[in-house]
Amino acid sequence: MRCAALLAALAAALAIGGCGALKPVAKSDSAGAAPGAAADDGPSAQVPTVRLITAQTPAVRTYRKIGAAYIYKKYPQRIYKGKIPPLVYAVVVTETDIDATGRVTGVYFSRTPSHAPEVSGMIAELIKEASPLPNPGKLGAHTYVDTWLWDKSGQFQLDTLTLGQRNR
Repeated sequence: MRCAALLAALAAALAIGGCGALKPVAKSDSAGAAPGAAADDGPSAQVPTVRLITAQTPAVRTYRKIGAAYIYKKYPQRIYKGKIPPLVYAVVVTETDIDATGRVTGVYFSRTPSHAPEVSGMIAELIKEASPLPNPGKLGAHTYVDTWLWDKSGQFQLDTLTLGQRNR
């Protein structure tokens, strides 16, 4: 009985002590340190930072239309004309981090097609080649989120500017 109580106390102490590992890493004030890295570059420097998606405010939704129109203008030959087929080849949701000037700083995916893994890579290249996107103005650096509807022909529409889908 005494051993069980001792083990329970030890387990509780370890659990409470381990909670420190879940705290966010403090940003370093030292020059040249990576964002989110600890000043001493100890084990906590290896903890990945969490990306935050920009809230979809009216200003962000407006920029989304501007960004989509820019991509359409950049790749006019790649845009699927008219309504897209009901069974589109791939649907990919992109999260594109841009800085305050519109330069693409990262492309991530929150939805990728398992049956067409090549599409995500092609979309990432298109986005990177289109950089910089239009200047976001007062909106500043944020995450531009859009859904790509990819046809098997290699043409696409962005959900923001889609003309919809055909019935057949």
